Amino acid sequence: MASSGEDTCDDSDTAPVADSAHLLGFSDEILLHILSHVPSTDLVLNVRRTCRKLAALCLDKSLTHTVLLQKDYEASEDKVKRLVKEIGRDVQQLSMAGCYWLSGTTVEHVARCRGLVRVNLSGCPLTSLRLSKVLSALPHLRSLAIDVSPGFDASQLSSECKATLSRVRELKQTLYTPSYGVVPCCTSLEKLLLYFEILDRTREGAVLSGQLMVGQSNVPHYQHLRVFYARLAPGYINQEVVRLYLAVLSDRTPENLHAFLISVPGSFAESGATRNLLESMARNVALDALQLPKSWLNGSALLQHMKFSSPFYFSFSRCALSGGHLLQRVIDGGRDLQSLAGLNLSGCAHCLAPDCLLRKAEDDIDPAILEALVAACPNLRHLNLSAAHHHSPAGPSQHLCQLLARLPHLRSLSLPVCAVADSPPRADRAPIPPTMRAVPRGFGKKVRIGVQSVPFPGPAGPQPSSVFWSLLKNVPFLDRLELIGSNFSSAMPRNEPAIRNSLPPCSRAQSVGDAEVAAIGQLAFLRHLTLAQLPSILTGSGLVSIGLQCQQLQSLSLAHLGLMGKVVYMSGLSDMLKHCKRLKDLRLEQPYFSANAQFFQALSQCSALQRLCLVSRSGTLQPEAVLAFMARCLHVVVCHLFTGESLSTCRSLQQALLRSFQAERPALNVVVFPLLHEGLTDVIRDVPMVHLDEVTLFKSRVAEEPPNLWW
Repeated sequence: MASSGEDTCDDSDTAPVADSAHLLGFSDEILLHILSHVPSTDLVLNVRRTCRKLAALCLDKSLTHTVLLQKDYEASEDKVKRLVKEIGRDVQQLSMAGCYWLSGTTVEHVARCRGLVRVNLSGCPLTSLRLSKVLSALPHLRSLAIDVSPGFDASQLSSECKATLSRVRELKQTLYTPSYGVVPCCTSLEKLLLYFEILDRTREGAVLSGQLMVGQSNVPHYQHLRVFYARLAPGYINQEVVRLYLAVLSDRTPENLHAFLISVPGSFAESGATRNLLESMARNVALDALQLPKSWLNGSALLQHMKFSSPFYFSFSRCALSGGHLLQRVIDGGRDLQSLAGLNLSGCAHCLAPDCLLRKAEDDIDPAILEALVAACPNLRHLNLSAAHHHSPAGPSQHLCQLLARLPHLRSLSLPVCAVADSPPRADRAPIPPTMRAVPRGFGKKVRIGVQSVPFPGPAGPQPSSVFWSLLKNVPFLDRLELIGSNFSSAMPRNEPAIRNSLPPCSRAQSVGDAEVAAIGQLAFLRHLTLAQLPSILTGSGLVSIGLQCQQLQSLSLAHLGLMGKVVYMSGLSDMLKHCKRLKDLRLEQPYFSANAQFFQALSQCSALQRLCLVSRSGTLQPEAVLAFMARCLHVVVCHLFTGESLSTCRSLQQALLRSFQAERPALNVVVFPLLHEGLTDVIRDVPMVHLDEVTLFKSRVAEEPPNLWW
């Protein structure tokens, strides 16, 4: 390959092909749009050196203004250094989020991008001194994202660094140790995002305490704050530390505050300071986004007193919010919620039901409540109703799916499996045999043995009449879909304790099978799909339909499909994977799963695959098949396998994978470990947060955070 654009062929050297058929025959505007999808390292270090025209276009300011290196797993130390040297002076926005494989010395090269306005260094190795050196060279910085790890010492920050921080308006800080980090230095903050990932004990077993922060500068400057967001991982230490951050807010509520969000798993006791803060907000500010711990809302009339201007996000996850409360305190008898884009009602078991002390969680919803919600929020884009039983009553236009079909702007949706069942089972009617629930065949089609044929939706094909099919037909631009059993509990959850003896599926979920899964094939723009606890999956034929028709699919999470103890859909899954050419992330959680040569052979055809996580209680794997798969799939950098294999087998395979592929894949992260081993917690803590959060641990992601919370 030539070393510079001037030494390579110009446009006249290309083959005599008509301009209309040649890439360089397109206009500069079209070429710039095409090049915007090429990773920055490839763009500057490779594509730019092909010919003079592309050499000029690759350095266009529209392409060098913003550099995104997150998930560019082929961005080695050398490539990043060369990239910064080539275009560092032009870069104004740089994201290295999750680039855990880069060394601290490489991260230091960010200081050469002196024109940076926004930089995201979350997940990068940064000491206090190194951070000081980088920020001292960035006088124009206004947006910053960093991690605060054990050993961080704010007293080591230089005066130049503190001057830069004083001008920062947006700060995202992930805490792995009790600390205020750089917050006290940021005197102009308008947006503060805090992620608390502090473990209660050190690796050596010492108990941590928020008292470690005593003596640090504890005067965060919140007077200009517009957005406050805090997300806590489980653990008492995270709650103790966030209280110290909130203490200043309780003294004086910022006048311009319009988004206040605290996401806490489990209970978080309300204190006098937090009560004062909430009362002050109710009196003095009008919010656009709100999320509070469930213990702060349960039994409280707080929502009735809160003022909202043009709300765009509400989260009442896990709150004891009844249908009456939803109507009176949120919708407020017709409050204008047309601006609302995201609504999280996950775990709100009674939010669609009338107030009734004797009501059971499995009782039918009140369609009038959902109808009022849909009418008040016609522009909803993200809706989460998971982790609850939302059973629809019989009757025309009474079904949850029929009402949700009136939300054409939906882009992400999370529902319990039982909510999409067509109708309640009748005591006088025998259960539908599995064969009758199968996907209907088209006329004259050959049927393959082993996997049932799946029809393509369209005028010529049969049109299933299920309410779930109709719902998906009316939300064609859905980008993310989750169907999660209301009783599902993962063996490796993100924010909940692991439960080994999970509850059986809801009885209504028994009528949701391959045909309903096949309906998902209508979603041509679907990129993220989660299916969990669907007991009536038989052949997996619906999965084949998704593989054939959802060609944009990039992440797939499957858990507990079919009967427990049996993996009956392996043939369908194998056929599905053959068609998933854009699939990047696969998470599969299935007890007794055999990760054999057949499975890895099918998975090898997912040529774009980057991250794989397999969780299988009592499951098995074939080491030779794993090694062969990794050799064929050159882009895989995350291989997490948690099965029932012995510790010695797991260690041997992990060492073999690292020995074989670490040198050529700088971002390679391999964890092979017995699922039920007592040392699993210590192993998990070493996994980069970007993978834990997105692939390894299970969670619902729909409306988890406000849309566009961070760039």
